[in-house]
Amino acid sequence: MIRTIISLDPEDKHWLDRKSKETKMPIAAIVRQAIRQMRAEEEAASPSLDVLLEQTKGTWTQEDGLAYQQAIRGEW
Repeated sequence: MIRTIISLDPEDKHWLDRKSKETKMPIAAIVRQAIRQMRAEEEAASPSLDVLLEQTKGTWTQEDGLAYQQAIRGEW
């Protein structure tokens, strides 16, 4: 793991101290958990292009997709 130093508002530090005692978890573990949760929420809200491609592959079940694209582009 990489160590980093952060600055916190006093109220946030007091909250972390209390949360650490309540959960019997180190503050660093609480911060790591919060970061993982934020990342998961953000990634779920806006999936990457790779995820979108994986989720939508095979949804076109009609004729050849390339032939269809070329035909409609010919209309332009």
